[in-house]
Amino acid sequence: MTESTKLNVADAMLELGKNARTASRILATANAAQKRTAINVAAEEIEKHADSIKQKNSVDVAAGREANLSSAMIDRLELNDDRIAAMVSGLRAIAQLADPVGSVIAKWQRPNGLDIERVRTPLGVIGVIYESRPNVTADAGALCLMAGNAVILRGGSDSIHSSTAILSCLQTGLEIAGLPVESIQMVPTTDRAAVGEMLAGLGGNIDVIVPRGGKGLVGRVQADCRVPVFAHLEGICHVFVDASADLEMAVEVVHNAKMRRTGVCGAAETLLIHENVVASHLKPILERLAESGCEIRGDEAVCSTWPAAKPASEEDWSAEYLEAILSVKVVSNVDEAIAHISQHSSGHTESIISENPESVAKFFNSIDSAILLHNASTQFADGGEFGMGAEIGIATGKMHARGPVGVEQLTSFNYRVRGNGQTRP
Repeated sequence: MTESTKLNVADAMLELGKNARTASRILATANAAQKRTAINVAAEEIEKHADSIKQKNSVDVAAGREANLSSAMIDRLELNDDRIAAMVSGLRAIAQLADPVGSVIAKWQRPNGLDIERVRTPLGVIGVIYESRPNVTADAGALCLMAGNAVILRGGSDSIHSSTAILSCLQTGLEIAGLPVESIQMVPTTDRAAVGEMLAGLGGNIDVIVPRGGKGLVGRVQADCRVPVFAHLEGICHVFVDASADLEMAVEVVHNAKMRRTGVCGAAETLLIHENVVASHLKPILERLAESGCEIRGDEAVCSTWPAAKPASEEDWSAEYLEAILSVKVVSNVDEAIAHISQHSSGHTESIISENPESVAKFFNSIDSAILLHNASTQFADGGEFGMGAEIGIATGKMHARGPVGVEQLTSFNYRVRGNGQTRP
């Protein structure tokens, strides 16, 4: 890259940041009706231009196949009628959410008569860096907007045509609602130097970065970013089948957790099963998985029960496969399951299948992942499924936002103090 090219990218990105900051000040005082109009019109535009969006997406998918993207990445990239309908439905769900900006989180009065309120405020300007998944363009744009934030989107080069088509629909919504089109912007180049500029903060104009993608992308963001980050590195999710687990439930939940969509971050990657139910539960669970084409990698006890299993290596216990592969291990009790998860989990999502309240309580209290489930599939690790509308991602850190990052998590707060002349002695 020539020095002039670097300067051109830097200048263009700085301009993007300045425009976003200006837009964010207008959005901070925009009313809920304006934001809802923008999002609903965007949904109508995506619906209206679905065929054109699919055509642009086919260009991206063809290029992805030519570039030998993995099956998981192609699955994330591809848009079909159902996924476009889900995108439209997600936007309309976001438009129905309560506007968090200006809501009072808490209030109290001090003995000296001061009235204090903690009030939700926008974060400001959010940078979203993502790979594949062009639907993130719509989800992230609308969520940031509903929370009163401007957003700068940097999708991967593999989804550039799809994402640009979706962005056009979002900006039409902004125009019709009377809001600045710079409220939702996309990095206009696939040059990787643009990512570096975003991580540097665009001259102080980005308040937080949200990465959505593989371990390489998120690792780079966390290592190089000079602004706060909402991120998770991987979705190494576990299901533990306890000794008291209902057999039929265990079969259905494990199958769904692994096979509903193998390429999402909430897909189960490791199954742990209590030794007391190996004889009764393991074979039916693995039969159901095998019927759907799932490869099993097991420990010695699993391989002796299920000869078709491949011996698991140490690396398998920390693998995010994102495809039809599941590592399976027999454990002696809930404590061993907890110890395994604590050692190998990425802190995303874990599930226990059990009818024993004491086992469930121990599981919930001992594991420090962002999402814990009882008798339910890990694939419910999703903001929409939590009733939060769409989500911008699942955060596995412990500061500010954790779990699904929806509109409330995309706000901060300030304190508003009202007095009648008080002075401090």
